[in-house]
Amino acid sequence: MTFLEHLEELRWTLVRSAIAIAVGFLLAFIFKSFLFEHIVLAARDPGFITYRALCWVGERIGVQAICINELGFTLQNLPVSGQFMTHMTVAFIAGFVLAFPYIVWEFWRFISPGLHPTERGSMRWFVLAASLLFVMGVLFGYYMLAPMSVQFFGNYQVSPSVANNFALESFIGIITQVTVWTGLIFELPLVVLILTRAGLVGPKLLRTYRKHAFVGILVVAAVLTPPDIISQLIVSGPLMLLYEGSIMLSARTERRMLRARTVSAQRPA
Repeated sequence: MTFLEHLEELRWTLVRSAIAIAVGFLLAFIFKSFLFEHIVLAARDPGFITYRALCWVGERIGVQAICINELGFTLQNLPVSGQFMTHMTVAFIAGFVLAFPYIVWEFWRFISPGLHPTERGSMRWFVLAASLLFVMGVLFGYYMLAPMSVQFFGNYQVSPSVANNFALESFIGIITQVTVWTGLIFELPLVVLILTRAGLVGPKLLRTYRKHAFVGILVVAAVLTPPDIISQLIVSGPLMLLYEGSIMLSARTERRMLRARTVSAQRPA
């Protein structure tokens, strides 16, 4: 294919991805009640599954601090078009989340012809792995990070005389941004894999900055969770495991690349 033909193929890849997002957007826009009442605004209810699970754990281990029985805030809409624009924004984000596996598949289909047959075979699982990691990240963000953030900011007061009346778009922003960004962060192992294959990152570099990464994770967990060690471990533990998994994946990829280069060098010319 010529350069212009590659650009044309990329254009259609982007068009098909945009159509997939549009379809997801329409579905989310139509099912407004389910989207908001049962998903987006569910974390405002003390009966949310995450809060019930934390209370159950707190009762079993004798740490009542992690039990959340009430959220000290109310939601309000101020702009005239606030609720409509919130509906549009949430529907677009939901469309992106729903279309993400298809988008990954489209871009994989675009780049796969440029790979060698051996590379194409070894990377065949890429679409499935990227989709599963994204879904796991979205679920972790939605059921763990987002409720922790809502609980922390909802009950935080500089003075009992100051009530927490959150703007609707602010609350929605916490839920959607934390959820989507966590889904993207969970793609870290695949990003490390690609960078390792490109020779830009290796296990040695990741191990060198392991302490810095763990400190950053603990700081984020401390900000997003109540002031107890159990909640911080619940949030920081999976992220640390994700980083360790990235190191192991990078080391495995580096060994396979070195083995392939050795075999290639030993072949007769």
